[in-house]
Amino acid sequence: MDQSHPPHAVARLRAERLARSVKPFVARGSRAERCPACRVQPDYCLCAWRPRVEAHAGMCLVMHDIEALKPSNTGWLIADVVADTYAFGWTRTAVDPALPALLAEPQWQPYLVFPGEYAAPERVVDEVHLAPGKRPLFVLLDATWTEARKMFRKSPYLDALPVLSLTPAQLSRYRLRRSTRGEHLCTAEVAAMCLELAGDAQASEALDCYLDAFSQHYLAAKRRLPLDLSDELHQRLAHFR
Repeated sequence: MDQSHPPHAVARLRAERLARSVKPFVARGSRAERCPACRVQPDYCLCAWRPRVEAHAGMCLVMHDIEALKPSNTGWLIADVVADTYAFGWTRTAVDPALPALLAEPQWQPYLVFPGEYAAPERVVDEVHLAPGKRPLFVLLDATWTEARKMFRKSPYLDALPVLSLTPAQLSRYRLRRSTRGEHLCTAEVAAMCLELAGDAQASEALDCYLDAFSQHYLAAKRRLPLDLSDELHQRLAHFR
């Protein structure tokens, strides 16, 4: 377990959500012990491989009810890599007042990241253009695809934001939870693409490598398979440690 970092936004949201739970949350199909810092079984812990990189951009995760509790959630990986990551729980009937306050902060230029086909054409952009003195803040709806569409429709406090529509050049590599549509990316993949668009190339590459390593460690633990920590993936990830 990595003790060198204070709890980040997703870890804090998870703790708050657990505190409100009537009964303990148990990940589907698994009651295995998990490292509290990386959510992987201790023998396959990922903490030593957490990247140390800088990013100019910020990330704002709006997370559906139990997303922060799921061991397979990749919003956690974003918060591990991008220092300025914020996380908010989503409900249909209320909004954390800290969320619109964050979006209104003068340092940020927010973009709501979502497929453009679901937004009015005048809101849709495909590039990041910053006003002087502004930093990009990417607002990501962290949920299943069905949940995310509902969140997009029922979050009026996001309606004024430009919608950044991404066109991924490759199908999703994420293997832990599969969408029925291959072009739907997991949240960390979307974040990596946003970082690249914002000019944070090193952070983008680090997050991509970290996601691949997380998937590898998670699945190896699930199947009780050995890990090769000297393989090409870990060698690439070591450059960001």
